[in-house]
Amino acid sequence: MRGYFGIGVERISKPGNVGNLMRTAHAFGASFFFAIDPEPDLRETRLVDTSGATLHLPLYIHDRVADMSLPKDCALVGVELTDDAIELPSFRHPSRAAYVLGPERESLSPALLERCDFVVKIPMSFCINVGVAGALVMYDRMISLGRFAERPVRPGGPLEAPAQHRHGRQIMRNAERRRRIRGVQKPMDDADE
Repeated sequence: MRGYFGIGVERISKPGNVGNLMRTAHAFGASFFFAIDPEPDLRETRLVDTSGATLHLPLYIHDRVADMSLPKDCALVGVELTDDAIELPSFRHPSRAAYVLGPERESLSPALLERCDFVVKIPMSFCINVGVAGALVMYDRMISLGRFAERPVRPGGPLEAPAQHRHGRQIMRNAERRRRIRGVQKPMDDADE
C-alpha cells in the first residue's frame, strides 16, 4: 500500500482507550500517533498496550489544536457523526492522511473541525467506542487502498490471488543518455580526429 497514515485523538480522557487505539494503529501499520489536549498526561501515563506500540510508533502530543502540525501534504480527516460528514464506505482515502477522533461522550472541537480537510462518519445510529471507531476507519483504509483479490459473486473467498503488479521496461527518451547508461560509445567523426 502506498502512502502513509497517522491516527490521533482530541481531549481523550481514558488511557485505556488511547492504549487500545495505539495498539490497533500499530497492527494496521500506522506511521505515527498523536493526541491533542489529552486529559491524562500521556507523557507520564503508562498506556494499556500489549503490542509495544509505544516503542515502535512515534507519539506526538499537542497542548492545543493551534499547536498541531502534520507532515507536508498530509490531509487531516476528522471522524465525527455529523449530518454533513461523508459516509465512510463512500470515502476515497487520501494516500497521505491523519485521522482524528473525538473524546468519549463529546465531539471534535469546532476549532479542529475547521482544520479538517474532510470529515467522515461511520454510518451508524449512534456513537461507538473510540477504539472501535478507529479500528473501523483503519480497516476501511486498508481494504480500499490495499491490493486484494476481488470479492467473488458467490459466498466465500476468492478462487485466485490478485494479479501481481508488473513494471514495464525502462524508457529513456534521451538518446545520448541511453548510450551512456548502456556503455555504447558514440561513433567518432573524421572531424573529431
